[in-house]
Amino acid sequence: MGQREPVVRMPLKVRYHECDPQGIVFNANYLAYVDMASFEFCAALFGSHARLLERGIDMVVAETNLRYRAPSRFEDELVVGLSVEHVGTTSLVLGIRIDRGDELVLEGSNRYVWIDTTGHRPTPPPDDVRWILHDARRGGW
Repeated sequence: MGQREPVVRMPLKVRYHECDPQGIVFNANYLAYVDMASFEFCAALFGSHARLLERGIDMVVAETNLRYRAPSRFEDELVVGLSVEHVGTTSLVLGIRIDRGDELVLEGSNRYVWIDTTGHRPTPPPDDVRWILHDARRGGW
């Protein structure tokens, strides 16, 4: 998967309770890692997730695609990277990459849909939000 330069790189250390009986990170925990990084993404581009909510917009996950490349274990130090891959009218695709040092652990994408916070219906984000996302996609952030 050819992803763009990450907007955020969030380091984390695998905790014991995130591992299954085989001692490997349980697959669903990678989605929690990505969710944590998505808040870092919002902070990097918009100041915080709360600022988007104050403007009456939010983003919800509509689709997730993940490829597991290597197992992670307790106390592994990982880095979750998120990049802007596509900016649609009411959607946003973030590329996902999780590395352990130089080794790729996981790659994939999340497609988000922008919604209004009152009716929870798809809505285009404000123009300035779109410009910021387009700028991040080009690596100009």
